[in-house]
Amino acid sequence: MSRASRTTSGSQRTLVTPEGVDLRLHIANAGQRLGAFLLDVGIIVLVLVVVTLVAGLMGLGAAVAGGMSGAEVMFVIWLLAFFVLRNFYFTAFELSPAGATPGKRLMGLRVAARDGGRLKSESVFARNAMRELEVFVPLSLIVTYVGQDRVDGWIALLTLVWASIFVLFPLFNHDRLRAGDLIGGTWVIRTPGRKLMKDMADESVRHRDAYAFTTAQLDAYGVHELQVLETVLRQNQRATLRVVGERIEAKIGWKRTADHHPRDFLSAYYAALRERLEQRLLMGVRRRDKHDV
Repeated sequence: MSRASRTTSGSQRTLVTPEGVDLRLHIANAGQRLGAFLLDVGIIVLVLVVVTLVAGLMGLGAAVAGGMSGAEVMFVIWLLAFFVLRNFYFTAFELSPAGATPGKRLMGLRVAARDGGRLKSESVFARNAMRELEVFVPLSLIVTYVGQDRVDGWIALLTLVWASIFVLFPLFNHDRLRAGDLIGGTWVIRTPGRKLMKDMADESVRHRDAYAFTTAQLDAYGVHELQVLETVLRQNQRATLRVVGERIEAKIGWKRTADHHPRDFLSAYYAALRERLEQRLLMGVRRRDKHDV
């Protein structure tokens, strides 16, 4: 079972993964999360406008022939498109290997499991189902009340309190968690720069030729372990490199040579494992982690 320590400074957190790897993560702040959400809302609105206009133009003639006005067709299409987007946009993107919507990727963020394991589908569904209560239901009530000439004061007050609790919730907890994060067991973290990945990949390929791993040795791990190994190599902490190297050696039955160096070994294994997973992905096989057979 993983352990997370919240004793580091600022936004940094220490997380121990199930593999025993000590990771240092940076939690996204409220401003970054709000910026990502607004970008995603902007994308959703843009898609809605395009879909509605195109579908309205294509179905206008059929609608008139069937006795429906063009405005009615547009409204029905808009409702259907909005329902699909608000229910599946966030979930679909966060279930991808990137673990992030376009807005989060633009802001350099991603969703991760707070226990250090792989991000599970049920966690993603839970955190996004809560968004309906956190955002869309209060917004719907506010829009409804704005259109009325007279609104009961207590109803307006309760709606405002409800919306405020969810909107301000991340400001009152140390890890900037939404209610959906709390239920889903997730948090939103900042991802490292992409330039570092290319540099690390180049280094790994250089060490790759010095080591020969069998297919069975590479199939001992999956995508999740590859991501953990990538983080370990980025941090480049000697003690962590040694511990992780010993765990992998024991797992795959690797015999050390006289010139063994933990970072060189891990860099080579990272490059070989990534190549193996990419080959399997081309054949339609995606292994999420070492438990996925």
